[in-house]
Parts: sequence; structure tokens; C-alpha cells
Amino acid sequence: MPAENLRAAHRKRRAGGGKRALVLDAVTDVLAERGYENTRFADVSTASGVAISTLQNYFGSREDMVIEAMEMSTIREVDALESVAAAEGDPWDRLIAMIDRSLNSSHRTRQLLVEFWRSAMRDDELRKYSVEGWERYRTPFLAAVNEGREQGAFTPTLSPDDIADFVQSALAGAIVSHVLHPAPSSANFRAVLLTQLRSMLGLDV
Repeated sequence: MPAENLRAAHRKRRAGGGKRALVLDAVTDVLAERGYENTRFADVSTASGVAISTLQNYFGSREDMVIEAMEMSTIREVDALESVAAAEGDPWDRLIAMIDRSLNSSHRTRQLLVEFWRSAMRDDELRKYSVEGWERYRTPFLAAVNEGREQGAFTPTLSPDDIADFVQSALAGAIVSHVLHPAPSSANFRAVLLTQLRSMLGLDV
């Protein structure tokens, strides 16, 4: 195990058992409303009904609590995307299902992702989690493009890596846009994105 992963594994406390996940859900709610810097033990205590002393026993520091909550929320999103991908055998249908999963995420999830990305710009540990999560999120898109090309269903006009990067960047931009203001609509954006993707994959537009 790389040194940085070993350090991250040791920093997590294991106190709390099943209650820990429920508390982390409360942490993510507070994070979505207050942001990384402004999420305090007192706020989480109010939201969860768990005493500050208990939170300190569970997590040690405020920073460890917030980082673990952010890591948990991003892992859940990647796990959900991978489940959607595993349910679709056809590469094109799989791409559509994954795009729809991203575009239909809740406002709270979008807020958390934007807060996570914003905070990762200035925190080395969050940046590491962000890079790992970004790569995991990208992988099923890349796999679908490669599989479609191997089957002869796609004749890409760009490299599969470039196409996967384009789709992921477009979806991330849509998440930021929806957090800041309501336009463009998900339906209109979806239509434009799928039209562009069909063209890049060599499908009839």
C-alpha cells in the first residue's frame, strides 16, 4: 500500500459502529449547506442529535470528520454510477444511462460535489481523493467507448480517452452550472450532449 494511502487508513477512527454512517450522512447535509470551512462539530451535533464529545470520539478532529464525509459521499456516487453501468449490456445504452444518472443527481449531491472540488484545490488530501474519484468515475465511460469500438458499433472520430474526458468534463460543468443557477435545463443539455457524443462515436446524428 502506498505511503499516503497507509496514512489515510490509519487516520480514520473506527468508533461508532453503525451509528457512524448515520452521523456521516448528517455531516454531508451540513457540508452542503455551510461548506468545508464552516462545518463545525456544533453544527453536526445539532443536525444529528449526537453530542460533540461523541463526535470527537468518533472522528478525532473536525478536519478528519469533514474529509471522511466528503470521501464517503464521492465513493457513493462512483459506486452508484458503476451499478448503472453494470446493468446495461449495450455500450450506447450504457453511456446514456450513465449520463442520465449524472444529470438527474439531487441538488444536495451536486452541492457536495462542487464543495468537494472547490476544497480539493487547497487541500492535498482532498485533492488525492478527488483524483482517485475522478479516475474511477471516468473508467466506465472509457470502457463503454472501447467496448463499442471493439464490437464495431462505434467508429470514433477521436481517441476513446479524449471522448471519455469530454463527457466527464461536460457533466462536471453541468453540475457546477446547476448549483450556481438553473440554466441550462437538463433536458436541453442532455440533447446537445448526446448529439455531440453520437457524432464523436461515428453514429448517425
